Parts: sequence; C-alpha cells; structure tokens
Amino acid sequence: MSTFVVENRIWDKAETLPRHELVALQSAKLKETVERVQNVPFYKKAFSEAGITPEKINSLDDLQRLPFTTKADLREQYPLNMLAVDRSEVARYHGSSGTTGKPTMVAYTQNDLKVWANLCARFLTGGGLLPEHSVQIAFGYGLFTGGFGLHYGAERVGASVIPAAAGNTPKQIMLMMDMQVDALVCTPSYALTLSEFIIQNDIPRSALNLKYAHFGGEPWTEGMRTRIEDELGILCFNNYGLSEVIGPGVSGECAVRDGMHISEDAFIVECINPDTLEPVEPGEEGELVFTSLCKEAMPIIRYRTRDIAALKPEPCTCGRTTIRMDRVTGRSDDMLIIKGVNLYPSQVEQALLRVEGTAPHYLIEIDRPDRTDVATIKVEMTDKSFSSSMKELQELKEKIDHAVKGTTGLHMNIELVSPNSLERFIGKAQRVIDKRKLND
Repeated sequence: MSTFVVENRIWDKAETLPRHELVALQSAKLKETVERVQNVPFYKKAFSEAGITPEKINSLDDLQRLPFTTKADLREQYPLNMLAVDRSEVARYHGSSGTTGKPTMVAYTQNDLKVWANLCARFLTGGGLLPEHSVQIAFGYGLFTGGFGLHYGAERVGASVIPAAAGNTPKQIMLMMDMQVDALVCTPSYALTLSEFIIQNDIPRSALNLKYAHFGGEPWTEGMRTRIEDELGILCFNNYGLSEVIGPGVSGECAVRDGMHISEDAFIVECINPDTLEPVEPGEEGELVFTSLCKEAMPIIRYRTRDIAALKPEPCTCGRTTIRMDRVTGRSDDMLIIKGVNLYPSQVEQALLRVEGTAPHYLIEIDRPDRTDVATIKVEMTDKSFSSSMKELQELKEKIDHAVKGTTGLHMNIELVSPNSLERFIGKAQRVIDKRKLND
C-alpha cells in the first residue's frame, strides 16, 4: 500500500461556488453558448426545426428543449463544419479516431487552450500535484487529446513535465528512476505493464520516487486501482474527459477519492436513460450528456457520450460544491448482450481481480457457432500459479468461473493462458473480440 497522503487542496474558487451562484453562472453561459452556435449550420438548422431561438433560453430548465448531438452528427460534419469561429481564430486541432478511419476533428482557440489547461490543473491539484513535482506523461502525443491536455495542465500547476509519450517500457522506467519522477500519467492498463516490468526486473521500490498517478483514456475498476497501488506503492487518481467536449479536464478526483468532481462552471451534465432519453434518478446509472459552456471554437450542445455512470449530487467532504460522477462502468455501445444478459467488460475485470493467482490481463471472445452464444475468457496466470499442479489449475478455473458468474450472472468458458501471453497495450486496452458479427 502507498505511504503517501494527499493534502486537500483546491485550485480555484469556481470549485466551491454556492449552488445558487453556480446555477446562475450556468444559465448565463448556456444562453451565450446557444447564441454562439448560431454560427454553426448544423445547430442553426436543428434549432430552427425545433422552433428554438436564443431569446427562448433563459434558465437551465430550457436545456431540455435543445436537441441532442451525437457522434454520428459530428462524423457527418467532418472535418470542420461544426466550427463556430473563422479558421483564422483556431490555435490547434485535435481529433478522436472512429471506426470509419476518419477522426472526429475538434478545434481550440487560444482562449480554449487556456481554459483547458486550467481545468486539467484543477484535478491534478486535487490529486496531489505540486509545483515542485515532476510529471512523466506516457500518453500518446498527437491528435489524441490526453497527452497535450495533461501536459499543459501540469505546466499550469507549475510542475515540470517529461513528455515521454507512449511505449518503450524500458526507457519509461529508466526515465522514471533517473529523473526521480513524482507523478505518472498514462492509461491504467499501461501502468500494469510498467509495474510488471519493475517486478520482473527486480527493481527495488526505493529506486523510484513515484508518489501519484493520474489515469484516464479507458474505464478501470476499483480492484485495478488497488492492484496498481499495492504493486507500485503509490496513490492513483481517476479523471474523465473526451475530445468532443474538451479532452481531459471534464472531471477528476479530489483527495477524498469518492467520485470525480465535474467542472460545472465549464459544463452542464445530464444523466439519461439511453433508451428513453429521459433523466434517471440521482445515483442511478445512465448515459452521460454534456453541454460545453466555455468552448469558443467548437461548442457542443447536449452531447451524448455513450459513457455509462452515475451522478452523486450530495456534497463532498473536501469542500467542493460541484456534482460528482462515479467511475464509468462502460459504454452503451460497448455493452455486450450474451444469451440475453447485458454485460460490460469491466464486470469481468472486477471479478478477476478478486481471484488470487490471476493477472489483471484478460480477453473476452464471443462466438455463435450454432445459434447459441458461447463466451470464453482468456485469463492470464501469474508466474506462481503457472507452475501449479493440474489439480490446482482446475481449482483456479473453478474459482474464476464462480467469481465471474457471481458478478455477471453468466457461465463462461475459462481458458487459462501463460504469463505475458496476452497483448499489452500502450493506449486503450482492447478487451473484447466479438466473432458473432463476422458469422451473422
């Protein structure tokens, strides 16, 4: 376990605004945003069809009258038809890759970049980062927003940045030791790869100065947090963002680590039933929907993220007044339906992390060879369990089967595979191969 603690520190006063002031601020910014998107043909058409004009938006209650925006809408407007400013005002472009091969492009003015850096500075500060710290960023640099968002956020705090980028694990560890890095930024699955390298090469914990890690880019479970913290002796913090809204900086954990605080002065969040599109009850899981309030280059209205999470409106003991979101459990478009049962890959991860003798690396394969779904989980063994007897391996499979069935309600085939045999990912981990689509 980590020996480090985090002092409860708040970056700016917007995080502690009284609720009535925050609502008034959101209402005013919403009206400004609706006026701004009149420059975007897509929104101008959508608002006209719905009979909405900026004059009719006077409070947050009017938000429900505005149309949703989807990923498909953004793809149809590729590359830059969602711009609300002239191209001469754009300072930078980013993008998120899609299944079509073409990225969804997003744009930032100089002021957008300043706002973005400030939002990232908030959650980094909440997660222990100090001006005297050094931060190693093992995210990819490029169109992906993660690397640049955390880079400029860390610099905004005053910390020094080592832009190591993604991959080359031996060099990452070398830099971490030689530069005595305080904080790590990467995906949680890549943190496991770094931890494995340290353990396999008998690198003593004393050789590292690492205290904190800030993970994003993919869903991860509380069990994975515990595993990484135990192996590396650090404190891990969760943050959330998506390029279509701004990138990382939408929300992040404070020292309490009981949900991620959403920057409500910059975003309005809704949580809806993805089937009915109606709001869910507070604390109930649903699809997150965001409206940006500060973006100049490419504002977005009621963007359906497809990310499934629950909102926590009750106040946090840290003193922040902003609403919190639980960790994302999956995406509505990543949800698997196996034999009529809804399943998120994170549920499998949650089950596996409770079984001693398994490594937190797995692959779910689903097929339909004879009109019946067959699901197989390839589970990587630890070095210790790999050398076990046949009887012990059979007992391990039964423990995994019991844990998975208890978590998901499904019986799946369990296939134990040797240590380090499953692919490692430097970016977002790919946990599912669904062959049913190929056979249908």
